[in-house]
Amino acid sequence: MASCKTQPSFCRGEHTLDVPMELFQLNRDRLCERLRATGNVPAGAIVLLQGGVAETRNDSDHEPLFRQESYFHWAFGVEEPDCYGAIEVDTGNSILFPPKLPESYAVWMGRLLTVDDFKNLYSVNEVHFSDKIAEVLKSKSPSVLLTLHGLNTDSSKYSKEAVFEGIGGFIVNNEILHPEISECRVFKTDFELEVLRYSNKISSAAHIEVMKHVRPGLYEYQAESIFHHYCRYNGGLRNLSYTCICGSGHNGSVLHYGHAGAPNSKKIETGDMCLFDMGAEYNCYASDITCSFPATGHFTADQRGIYEAVLAANRAVMTAVRPGVSWVDMHRLAERVLLEHLVALGVLQGDIDEMIKVRLPAIFMPHGLGHFLGIDTHDCGGYPQGTTRIEEPGLRSLRTVRTLEARMVLTIEPGCYFIDHLLNAALKNAEQRVFIQEEVLRRFRSFGGVRIEDDIAITETGMELLTCVPRTVEEIERVMAEGRLLHQPLPQERTDKQTLS
Repeated sequence: MASCKTQPSFCRGEHTLDVPMELFQLNRDRLCERLRATGNVPAGAIVLLQGGVAETRNDSDHEPLFRQESYFHWAFGVEEPDCYGAIEVDTGNSILFPPKLPESYAVWMGRLLTVDDFKNLYSVNEVHFSDKIAEVLKSKSPSVLLTLHGLNTDSSKYSKEAVFEGIGGFIVNNEILHPEISECRVFKTDFELEVLRYSNKISSAAHIEVMKHVRPGLYEYQAESIFHHYCRYNGGLRNLSYTCICGSGHNGSVLHYGHAGAPNSKKIETGDMCLFDMGAEYNCYASDITCSFPATGHFTADQRGIYEAVLAANRAVMTAVRPGVSWVDMHRLAERVLLEHLVALGVLQGDIDEMIKVRLPAIFMPHGLGHFLGIDTHDCGGYPQGTTRIEEPGLRSLRTVRTLEARMVLTIEPGCYFIDHLLNAALKNAEQRVFIQEEVLRRFRSFGGVRIEDDIAITETGMELLTCVPRTVEEIERVMAEGRLLHQPLPQERTDKQTLS
């Protein structure tokens, strides 16, 4: 519970971004204003949020690195676990309830923070230890406690509703808060956009560093380690936004490769296309970037053809996005551009409109075009009340079907994959098989995939590109050529290898 912080801001050194606590003050003000505008919240209401809980690994006393619960972070920016936070809707008065730890913890954790420490560090109006939460809230005579309970449409899990000993003595409403705070999180403030720019800046530079180091003989996990080290060492980004996906060769066709059962463990080989989906977060604000490039640093004709098909889809969407545009239409645009290129490459033949009718695009791009981005990689608000998921292949994987508005932040991530499971099914489907040139397709069976993912913010007139990495074939080959001049022997290439006796 001890902290090295001395100022009411989040910062990891003079070379990193300073995030003022005004970011969270403004978020609380926005929430109160929105709740008051609903007409459903009585005077005297208090929002009550519960932060993330410190946990241990299985039955051990090992504590994994704590990361704050996202809604609580959005409202308070508190780094410590086991806290509660309250906001008086009428006035915006903010109250933080950190846990009161035994004095003996100071031996293991350093100086324990006082009530005044918490108040100054997080710029809240009041601080009381959490063992006094019922007493303090009772003294406020709230008309109702607004607690968080709602479905995350990406995970199908429900948010954690605040509970404490004595809550039964209060009137509680758990229906009003979730849709309103989720909608606040969809639209980023200037403060939030600045943090997202920073996490993108560092993660983009880390991708370039990886690109410079990749060559046949490198293991996928070694590329992952280069990324993580760069982000933490150069930018103070301790946490990754998600598990790194470092797929080479056929592994590039596994959409969420890198999980425990496939831990980025393959050796990269000559001829492999690399698909590296990696992002880090700063002050819990995420980046989500995918780069695809050849292991050798030089694109073959087939690699170039597929890569430029995906790049064309990516850029077509970037040109079209602006407020008032349907995200579903953007997904369909990416599908059409991808099909046009696959026809030009000879992989497909026939009428593109007919291909779309039988949902052939979903064979090559089974995921959605992108998603909201913020404190969570797949940020909330994709399916607010009144929206419905489209139940068609590919389209059903869309993480939102909303019309775009200014201050939304999203990823644009079209891809083209050669997934045996889907290709085999298409070849057995009479409606889809007629469009596939099987002999040409055979060339790409072990290709893997290409994904090009950029993070954007919707502006009043179009979009702002947050990601800055090489994208054209020429740019990528130039960066990788520069990197080859820096190559040192890999650990696996040394003669003093260690073995277990």
